[in-house]
Amino acid sequence: MNLLTTLFTLLFALAATAAPVKTPHVEAELVAAKTALVPGEPVQVALRLKMERGWHTYWQNPGDSGLPTTLAWTLPAGVTAGPIEWPTPHLLPVGPLVNYGYEGEVLLLTELKSAASTNAGASFPISARADWLVCKEVCIPEGVDLTLSLPVDPKAGPDPRWAGPLAAARAALPQPLNGWKASATAKGSTVDVTLIPTATTTGAKPAEVTALHFFPYAEAQIEPAAPQTLRREGDGYVLTLQTANTLDKPFTRVAGVVTAANGLGGDARAATLDVPLAGTVAAGPKPALAAAPQLNLAPPAVSLATTGDSLTLTAAVLLAMLGGLILNLMPCVFPVLSIKVLGFATRHETPRAMRHEAVAFAGGVVLTFVTLGLALAAFRAAGEQLGWGFQLQSPAVVTALAILFFVLALNLSGVFEFGQLVPSGVAAWSSKNRTLDAFGSGVLAVIVASPCTAPFMGAAMGYALGASTGVTLVVFTAIGLGMALPYVLLAWFPAWRRKLPRSGPWLARLKEVLAFPLYGTVIWLAWVIGSQRDNDAVLRLLIVLLALGFALWAWRIVRSGGARPWGFAGVAALAAAVVLAWPLLASDPDAAPTKNSAATDSGMESGWQPFTQEKVAALTGSGRPVFVDFTAAWCVTCQVNKRLVLNASDVRQAFTARDVTLVRADWTRRDPAITRALATLGRNGVPVYVLYRPGKEPLLLPEVLQGRNVLDALSTLDPPLRAASKSTLEAR
Repeated sequence: MNLLTTLFTLLFALAATAAPVKTPHVEAELVAAKTALVPGEPVQVALRLKMERGWHTYWQNPGDSGLPTTLAWTLPAGVTAGPIEWPTPHLLPVGPLVNYGYEGEVLLLTELKSAASTNAGASFPISARADWLVCKEVCIPEGVDLTLSLPVDPKAGPDPRWAGPLAAARAALPQPLNGWKASATAKGSTVDVTLIPTATTTGAKPAEVTALHFFPYAEAQIEPAAPQTLRREGDGYVLTLQTANTLDKPFTRVAGVVTAANGLGGDARAATLDVPLAGTVAAGPKPALAAAPQLNLAPPAVSLATTGDSLTLTAAVLLAMLGGLILNLMPCVFPVLSIKVLGFATRHETPRAMRHEAVAFAGGVVLTFVTLGLALAAFRAAGEQLGWGFQLQSPAVVTALAILFFVLALNLSGVFEFGQLVPSGVAAWSSKNRTLDAFGSGVLAVIVASPCTAPFMGAAMGYALGASTGVTLVVFTAIGLGMALPYVLLAWFPAWRRKLPRSGPWLARLKEVLAFPLYGTVIWLAWVIGSQRDNDAVLRLLIVLLALGFALWAWRIVRSGGARPWGFAGVAALAAAVVLAWPLLASDPDAAPTKNSAATDSGMESGWQPFTQEKVAALTGSGRPVFVDFTAAWCVTCQVNKRLVLNASDVRQAFTARDVTLVRADWTRRDPAITRALATLGRNGVPVYVLYRPGKEPLLLPEVLQGRNVLDALSTLDPPLRAASKSTLEAR
């Protein structure tokens, strides 16, 4: 007889079986506590979710982020379903956030009630739509339609397959808070929950409690990530909670689940709490994460480059000096300063005079850098979002620099000498005042260096402009000292000058050769004008340069005893150059390019998307890795990196293989949003390269890129989840 009963029980159990449904990361099914439905009696049915290792789903209050699991039942007439009975959740820390949910396997219980008139032997079909959000580094919304068919039998018993798991699920449900007197008092942005033990029915009191934690039922009342502090107060305990930074609903009761490491009396390790809230409640302070606008661009933990926030003043000064030293090798500066340095080979002044001249040159360099630092600090104090290179965001400044570089290139090419442009008395005075001439050379050196950003300068400037004005000036002074250092050392140590090549015809040829990098710089600046304005602006600039070149050539002819008509022609050409250049020199830096702009939207070039904080936040929140290129048309290093590294076939293939979204933040024209993003990264100039990795800290790459830098950064990404990426949700 017992064997027959067992066989019938197994047959009923098989009849009540529905195959589990598998999604990419979860196995789901409906399971029942009994093998059949007993008419008029409730039956517990559970949604069983078994997550892949490392993945989790959420409690009814998911915490800082996430979504609770939902069940939508389709039941026969006369049958009703109660709410989900939620097991006690676990804390799920995710960086600075804290979520509430489940890992491994969870059974979410629901009680179904049927009418007593349900006919025995009938089939009882149950179906439900289950939806959940399952997360690891990415969050993926999943959902399935589940069915379970229970026979109707007044003599049905427990299902032996699920008796143990369902008993464990019921044991995991929080119990009523027995043996304690609870109250809650608001004190502005904190809430004190007081628990005082009372005599139980047996006269005993609950044991000492430890590691008390409160899980609120409602969102936006208690801050999930804020610490909860426990203290003894007399015979009781006081648990202090921080209120949420946005209280968008009335907060009049403290309701949720309280857990304790060693239990709350009896066998209960979790208990329900629901008490009125006395006192005055106020919103809590915003956590550090909420201070950043949507996209968390806080300085990342970097392994490939140095961030401004991680620097000390000493390190920033050393990086600034190193960056200033390297600045001498930039194509804008090298042709001018190399002629200045090689001039030592033809000079025979006394060491004292040379040192005075070197100090004057260094003074011009340092003073100009300090002036730029003060200007930046003043603009930023006035609320302007500016960084290094801000002057190149103005078409007027770019036009002036193009004219200056063109004039310097013509001088190196031998078209004219600067002495021919000034009266003979002024030229003679200048030749006798070498100190003042050296000071002016230092000023000129910084001006011609302004389009360039050397390696190591970015981190130092980011630190400087994020600190006080005094620190800003110290760092900018260090950049100037680094730039002037080679000239000063050669002047201070005569023995070093003897290692320079001797003067001769080669020096004149070298001057002519060094003119060509300056011509190249002019071409590049003309392209920048096209990016900022339009093709007409480029044509106007080229005509200005042509007229200016003719005017300088004609002036040289006249000064060397040539015919007077050439002088009049030169003056006319110079006047024409001024007239044509004036609209460019007086252009509004904030004016938008005209619709026939030569510059295409760099964000749409070759698969790149234009930068917005919202876009990057949405992409990273959906689990997509994002590579952001902070660049500008006037940044030489940016253009070199783009053509030699970012556009290289192996790098582009690696981006595609890793499913990386490419975003370009074009800073050619003034853009406060990009400036703010750079500042939060500890940078105030371009180039800057950042790889945002789902679930990990972002990586900041070096300013001078190599293909290996990018490939090494991409190798830190998890394998792409292309199948899931189409249905991802924001996890934050």
